[in-house]
Amino acid sequence: MVSPYAWDIPGGVQAHIKDLAHHFIDDGHEVSVLAPAVEGESIEESFVVAAGRPVAIPYNGAVARVLFGPLAATRVRQWIARNDFDVLHLHEPAIPSLSLLACSIADGPMVGTFHVAAPRQKVAFAIAPLLEPVIEKLRARIAVSEVARETLTIHLDTDALVIPNGIDTSYFASAQTNAAWQRDFTLGFLGRFSEPRKGLGILLSALPNLVRTIPNLRLLIAGPGEGLEVMQSVNPNLRNRIEFLGRLTEEEKANFLKSVDIYIAPNTGGESFGIILAEAMASGAAIVASDLPAFRNVLGDGVFGHTFENENSTDLARVIIKLFHDRFALETLKQRATEGAMRFDWRVVGPEIMNVYLHAKGEMERVTVGSEPRSWLRFLSREDQ
Repeated sequence: MVSPYAWDIPGGVQAHIKDLAHHFIDDGHEVSVLAPAVEGESIEESFVVAAGRPVAIPYNGAVARVLFGPLAATRVRQWIARNDFDVLHLHEPAIPSLSLLACSIADGPMVGTFHVAAPRQKVAFAIAPLLEPVIEKLRARIAVSEVARETLTIHLDTDALVIPNGIDTSYFASAQTNAAWQRDFTLGFLGRFSEPRKGLGILLSALPNLVRTIPNLRLLIAGPGEGLEVMQSVNPNLRNRIEFLGRLTEEEKANFLKSVDIYIAPNTGGESFGIILAEAMASGAAIVASDLPAFRNVLGDGVFGHTFENENSTDLARVIIKLFHDRFALETLKQRATEGAMRFDWRVVGPEIMNVYLHAKGEMERVTVGSEPRSWLRFLSREDQ
């Protein structure tokens, strides 16, 4: 498998690859993952090969840390040549990073997974004719959601089989509540709150309406950073309702989701799936999320969690207050969420991906190193990387 993003920087794609690798290793398969890494020596997973330090680029409303250029291409070629892969699984092969390089360099059974959901972008259309010859080398394409599939169709005029991201439902179901987090009526938010598209500002704007109805309301915010800038934008009378927890470990994240009364996902856009929603469902959390198409899909159009009008803090407050007053509906929502999470369990998702591998593999072929990367790759690369 090839990750386009830095392995040691938290992200949904990296988490998906890591969990998928563990799932297949537990099933008896041999897995190697090539990925950029800020600190390659600190990688814990023995199956990960660090390809070099990434560079940060703005991408889809966030910052992506990717690796490209001649040196990266050499490391991709060496990694493929050293191994005897049956299948090469490339994640996000349409962005300038290791997966695109691997797709250009390798020959044989290759599968691509497309995670991103992005609107029509002039840049994407400009480079699409350059990408299409490489993407055509993929024997199978996976999109993690209908939104991701539509993005692929729009930008590259091709299609994909929809297979959702996977989670270990038993891990989140067995999480422990934290008494310090469970007191009062607690809302939870988890994410890179410095990124506007994560929507923390929408949630904070809803606080005045919420505290007028819910006197014991408390908001827990988890994610990288201390939140000092965020607190400065909050009414001083409301600051005592907010607690920043910082970055959580995987165990702490599961306990966090298990402990809050309602998990809030106020994201404003750029989401192709919403893995945190699936994890929250498996933890048995009640969920209130913006009505993004990807979120509605994960939440079964309201069956496994409630939605509010995107970027409408008044509507967000309305939905939360309604659940606060109807505890039976709140508990029912939690029970449904647990049931709905099973759609994303690796025991369901893993075999579907393996079937795609077998389809791509066809006859007993192996992945081999092909020709030099196409000359147009230099158009997208940094000369001195």
